[in-house]
Amino acid sequence: MSWDYFLWFAFVAMGCWLAGAVVAWRQKSPWVSLVLTGSGLVVFFAFILGLWISLERPPMRTMGETRLWYSFFLPLVGLITYVRWKYKWILMFSFILACVFICINLFKPEIHNKTLMPALQSPWFAPHVIVYMFAYAMLGAAVVMAVYLLWIKRGEADCREMELTDNLVYVGLAFMTLGMLFGALWAKEAWGHYWSWDPKETWAAATWLAYLVYIHFRRHHPVFYRRALVVMLVSFVLLQMCWYGINYLPAAQGVSVHTYNVG
Repeated sequence: MSWDYFLWFAFVAMGCWLAGAVVAWRQKSPWVSLVLTGSGLVVFFAFILGLWISLERPPMRTMGETRLWYSFFLPLVGLITYVRWKYKWILMFSFILACVFICINLFKPEIHNKTLMPALQSPWFAPHVIVYMFAYAMLGAAVVMAVYLLWIKRGEADCREMELTDNLVYVGLAFMTLGMLFGALWAKEAWGHYWSWDPKETWAAATWLAYLVYIHFRRHHPVFYRRALVVMLVSFVLLQMCWYGINYLPAAQGVSVHTYNVG
């Protein structure tokens, strides 16, 4: 599968996601939204799978390749959220966010050749990245809820809205924890130690602790939900630093083993 086909697969997938989001927004049959959004996911994943076969490696090495997974998981998380809690706007939000990452990839693909450095030739590489991308998508949906509650709705959040936000964080943090464990096993195999306080590992730990603070604050101070949402926003900023901001920090250049995907 050549990268030249990405535009066509992305166009079809986005069309399906948009149609599913519109159906959900108009509160029509949820099964129609499910079929349309699911069809878009199948089309988009078909491109990822084809690229995987073409590159002869998981398309997870560069920022452009990881954005493919984020673009895939955002509508998936939106669909799961819609099916579970019936928020009519969540599919539109996930569609818009996925489009942002797809557009970035169209203008700055960052898709490299087939070669993987030896450290990436590990069975833990693919599950580590996939699990992390799903966690990021869940936490991205949670921050969308936080923005909605803080600046769009502005009034008192009802229990159902905060329950949704909390559940997204619970699942996101669980997958992030699993991703960290996969990463530790990968590091042990590649470099001989589970944890080395590499700059990216440090930011990952800070992000994990920040979301843990959110959970503990919510459990012990459920009334002060706006303060908790601010903690979530800070956590999401840390997540962005962990994901791609680390690549541009001078302290990480030539030091971090996680800056291999720059360029």
